[in-house]
Amino acid sequence: MKSSRSGTIRSLKTSSKKSKLDLSKIKSTDINILLNKVRLDQRNDVRKKIIYFSLIVSVFIVTGIITFI
Repeated sequence: MKSSRSGTIRSLKTSSKKSKLDLSKIKSTDINILLNKVRLDQRNDVRKKIIYFSLIVSVFIVTGIITFI
């Protein structure tokens, strides 16, 4: 009876050590950091679109002014 109990105790100890090692290997990231990166990317995309749109509009305005003069 004693030998079977000591065997189960040993197996529990080794399994708990393995689970601690597995948990230490798992990497986690903060969701707020990821969301902030996405928001920054969206802001940069909007800024680029505004810049391109303003350049195109300015080209049309300059072309229109040149053709009427």
